[in-house]
Amino acid sequence: MRGFGETEAPLLADQYTVVHCVGDLVALLDALGESQAVIVGHDWGATIAWQAARLRPDRFRAVVALSVPMMGQPPVSPSRIFPQDHQSLFYTLYFQQPGVAELEFSQDVRVTLSKLMFAASGEAGPRQPGDNTPNPFGMVNRERGLLADLPLPAHMPNWLPSKDFDRLVDNFERSGFSGGLNYYRNLDRNWELLQSIVGRQVNVPALFMIGARDTGLNIPGMDQIIASMAGLVPDLLGSHVISGAGHWLQQESPATVNDLILSFLHHADERNQNADAREPDLPVS
Repeated sequence: MRGFGETEAPLLADQYTVVHCVGDLVALLDALGESQAVIVGHDWGATIAWQAARLRPDRFRAVVALSVPMMGQPPVSPSRIFPQDHQSLFYTLYFQQPGVAELEFSQDVRVTLSKLMFAASGEAGPRQPGDNTPNPFGMVNRERGLLADLPLPAHMPNWLPSKDFDRLVDNFERSGFSGGLNYYRNLDRNWELLQSIVGRQVNVPALFMIGARDTGLNIPGMDQIIASMAGLVPDLLGSHVISGAGHWLQQESPATVNDLILSFLHHADERNQNADAREPDLPVS
């Protein structure tokens, strides 16, 4: 994804919409000489994967989304929905002003990533769908910022080897945080750009999974959003809550994630083959 690691990182924030990113994926398929692919995404990658399958089902024949479900278009722009008061604001709003979160996060990249990775992991404790208790990844104190209230772990979880964490730190020290934060700065623009396809479903086979300890399950109404996905994704072949895992699902429970994806691919291929067999032969003029 643009803006992360060693990928290209446009300087203008408006270059990070889901439409741009779906275009990147189509261009990648073209560069590889592939006509179709199954797309798998996590977090923002899941949001983009859903839209890639929705916008270009001719190129993405199936979709797997981790941690972020397919959501319907809200009646108003997202920035008008997220809560805030004089003391705190929702983290997506905290990320809107360029330079604010970057300044906080770049003070000590290793500490920043240690806190963020641990707080969203299964090791941080259980979460329940619809739980309204304070969520460290939800409201951000306007004066203290996001990191001050997050615990600094004595060591990283066993599923994150030190060499992998060091590489993550090196990547963000080199790239900075603006690329990733720019995705949040396009929430309202994405809402505007996707207005033209309101009501359009994801019409390819799909799989969703989320960790039982994912911080996203603390967001009020998230359990209803997940339960209602079938209305937006009629060919949803599975929706799974992975016991013990947090937000970093593919790292915390790799065997379970791999098994579910492989099983899904088998059933998705069967579904696509059956659909092809049902298509009538059209006369050639």
